[in-house]
Amino acid sequence: MLLQFLFLFVFAFASSVHAAFGFSRSGNDYVIDAGSSNPLIFTVNGGSCDITSIKYRGTELQGPSKGTALSSGLGSATVKVESVSASSVNYVKVTCTTSTLTHYMVVREGDSTIFLATYIKSEPSVGELRFIARLRSSVLSEEYPYGKVSTTKGSSSTVEGSDVFIVDGETRSKFYSSTRFIDKDAQCVYGGSDQMHVCMLAPHPESSSGGPFFRDIESNNAGDDTNLYWYMNSGHVQTEAYRTNVLHGPYIMAFSRSGVPSIRDADTSFFSGLGITGYVAESGRGYVSGTASGISGDFQRVVHWYNSAAQYWTIASSDGSFTSPAMKPGTYTMVLYQGEYKVATADGVSVSAGQTTSKSIASTETTRNSLWKIGEFDGQPTGFMNADKFLRMHPSDSRMTAWRPATYTVGSSSLDQFPMALFQNVNNPVTIKFNLDSAPGAATLRIATTLSFAGSRPQAEVNSWSGPSPSPPTKIDSRGVTRGAYRGFGEVYDVDIPAGTLVQGANTITISSISGSSGSTFLNPNLILDAVELFT
Repeated sequence: MLLQFLFLFVFAFASSVHAAFGFSRSGNDYVIDAGSSNPLIFTVNGGSCDITSIKYRGTELQGPSKGTALSSGLGSATVKVESVSASSVNYVKVTCTTSTLTHYMVVREGDSTIFLATYIKSEPSVGELRFIARLRSSVLSEEYPYGKVSTTKGSSSTVEGSDVFIVDGETRSKFYSSTRFIDKDAQCVYGGSDQMHVCMLAPHPESSSGGPFFRDIESNNAGDDTNLYWYMNSGHVQTEAYRTNVLHGPYIMAFSRSGVPSIRDADTSFFSGLGITGYVAESGRGYVSGTASGISGDFQRVVHWYNSAAQYWTIASSDGSFTSPAMKPGTYTMVLYQGEYKVATADGVSVSAGQTTSKSIASTETTRNSLWKIGEFDGQPTGFMNADKFLRMHPSDSRMTAWRPATYTVGSSSLDQFPMALFQNVNNPVTIKFNLDSAPGAATLRIATTLSFAGSRPQAEVNSWSGPSPSPPTKIDSRGVTRGAYRGFGEVYDVDIPAGTLVQGANTITISSISGSSGSTFLNPNLILDAVELFT
């Protein structure tokens, strides 16, 4: 009897460790087993492509409300599941096809990971192009890397729309989980008695839009489900047209008991042997190398390439040298940023497969006789009041410094006394006081902004002289700062101040948000400030 029990125990243990890799059919569902030592078994609906069950180490992780799916679910799709081999490695490949897209899920034998890719011919009619893993919050309640800022479970009231809430006296939103593309690494949800992590990694955002500083929703414990996202396209502060007839990915949903994985360790090169539409192997790509110059070492030097089919970026080294990521062949526009502030553009940069194009770029910023400067031209509201908080909370949050019309005195006020944003009916205007040793004659007031909402733009008054009213900026049809966003088109306004306006001694400049639109409280027309400088 004892021997029989030991045999059954050993058999059960061996079965859990050496699971059977492959897939089987169960009614209209496909059950896929990764054959991994930490068992991953998931079920794909054969009519919709939704993942309806995810079992990791025997624990059901799939949430109870909706399936894990592309967009909000494809509704219906042609689903094909097959076993394939490439370079002596076995895979299960799921292909889901609709009239506008082909979505892939790939499992590699022995690996507790679902590799994904999505080829689109047009933006899908089912909604924003995003992959959402809807997971059980009772098991995976925690969020990484930003913690509770995007946990809206247990909210007591709504602050704005249907996506900003009050939880334990703090404002929370799924939008507060975002990371700049250029900084992106693993985004995870985790929990359970053995600290299981489910993480999304997107090492190849070349087909998304918005450039290196774009950011979007990453995770949200919303109650029954903890949602883990990879947003490929959305209308959230959209500044660039969507790319179509392109492959988004590969991107990765990884399951781990050993902590948080890293993008730098992600290898998806095996996709080249799997017949994935739109996949371009490294051998079919090229590079750009050169030097970025004319930017102080105090700033990050970011080089960006884009065209209608792809986008890439890199950070130049301390000596300015750079090499691009592997790029698809084509002709690109090349941009140099001082931080996030655009300082140079070059058109017609050609990339060929198997070749490295040599192309350097230099800042076109000119030397100025600065009388004073508030902030730095880095494309962000760095150092300004509430700039250290707004990414992770709503402007109404009690942890924010109160929004009131501010007076900033050059030479004595601290930088964090200058507001990062002007809300038209909340803290408008900001007043700048300063002394000049002598009257400078004609001068220029440069007001750099990062994002405008509802047509807001700055108008300056210098002593008793009123500056012109600028034309409305290009409209972005999306909420901004209230969702933790700050990056738009980055309009820069130069105000030409006539000679005789500035005087020796005390001077005053007021900057006001103006707009023909209206709104309530923090949804009033508003703008985010980057830097303000007076120069001759």
